[in-house]
Amino acid sequence: MSKKLNYGLINFCALMLLLYISFSNIELWLNLICKSISVMTPFIIGFVFAYAFTFLMNKLIQKGINKNFAIIIIVFGLVLLLIGLVYVTLPLIYKQFGSFVNGVLEFIDTIGNKFNINLGSYEIVLSDYLTDALSELGKVVSSSTIELFIGSMNFISKFIVGFVGFIYFLADMDKIRKSIRELLLSWSKRAYNYIKCLDKEISNYLKGLLIFMVVQLFEYSILFFIVGHPYWLILGILASITTVVPYFGGLFTNLIAIFTATVVSVPLTIATIIICLIFPQLDGYVISPRIYGKTNKVNPLITIMVVSIGGTLFGIFGIVIALPTFLFLRTTYYIFKGDLKKGIRKVKKSM
Repeated sequence: MSKKLNYGLINFCALMLLLYISFSNIELWLNLICKSISVMTPFIIGFVFAYAFTFLMNKLIQKGINKNFAIIIIVFGLVLLLIGLVYVTLPLIYKQFGSFVNGVLEFIDTIGNKFNINLGSYEIVLSDYLTDALSELGKVVSSSTIELFIGSMNFISKFIVGFVGFIYFLADMDKIRKSIRELLLSWSKRAYNYIKCLDKEISNYLKGLLIFMVVQLFEYSILFFIVGHPYWLILGILASITTVVPYFGGLFTNLIAIFTATVVSVPLTIATIIICLIFPQLDGYVISPRIYGKTNKVNPLITIMVVSIGGTLFGIFGIVIALPTFLFLRTTYYIFKGDLKKGIRKVKKSM
C-alpha cells in the first residue's frame, strides 16, 4: 500500500472546504460587501465628480489661472450653487410642486370625466405618491437648520467626506492620471492605449453631459417662464435631469409640460406645444452637436435600443448608465477587434 500523500486529493478537499465555508456564510460576505460599498461610496462619488470637473479646471488653467485658484473657483461655485438650491430655489420648488401636484390630479380627473374612463384607482395611487413626496419636501423646507442637520447627520457626514474627497481628487487628478499612465505603460503599451481611448470617450461624454444639463436648465426655465407656465422652474429642472436619458427624458418633460398647461388655459397650451415642438429640434440639431462636437457619435436607433435594454434589465439605474456602458463596450471592441477576429478564425479552423 502506497504511503505517498495524494496532494491532488488534499488540494481538492481544501478547495471544497473553502467553498463550503464561503457558501455557508454567504449572508456574512454579502453584509461585508455592502458595508464596504457603503464606506467607499462617498469616495467613489467624489472621484467621479472630480473626474467630470477636471476639464473645467484645465480650461481655467489654460486661460492663465493658477491651478489652486482654479480649484477654489470650482469649489466656491459649487458651494454657492448648493446654498442657492437649499435657501432660494428649494422653497420656490416646493411652492411650484404643490401647485404641480394639484394640476396633475386635476388633469387626470378632467380626462376621466371627458372620456368617461374610470381612473379612480390610478388617481388614488398617484395622489398618494405625489402627496408623500410633497410632504417630505415640505419637511425639508420648513425644518430649521439645526433640525435638518440633526435629522440628516448620516447623509451630511457622508456628503462632507465625499466633498472633501472631491477637492483632494481634483487637486491630485494630474498625479493620479500620471501614476495610472506609468503603471499601464510598464505593464503593456496596448493596455495604456486602451485606457487612454476609454478615458477620452467617457470624459467627452461627461463634459458634454454636464454642459448640456446646465444649458437645458436655463433654456427651458426661461422659455416656460416667458410664456407664463406656472411650473417653469420644475420643468426646467426636469429638462436638465432627464437629459441623462437620451430622447425619452426630453419626451417625458414635454408631455408633463403640455398636460399641466391644459388645465390652465388654451393659449398657454398652444405656447407650450410650440416650445415642445421647436426647441427639442434646436437642441438636437444645433445645440447638442456644438456641445458634444464630433465625439461620442452614436446612431439614434442604437441609442434608443441601448436605453431600452438598460431600463428593462436594471430599471432607472440601467437607463442612466446605458449610454456610458455602450461607449465602454464600443471602445473595447474597436481596440481589440483584431484579437476577436483572430480568435473567431481559430475557432472556425478547429471546427
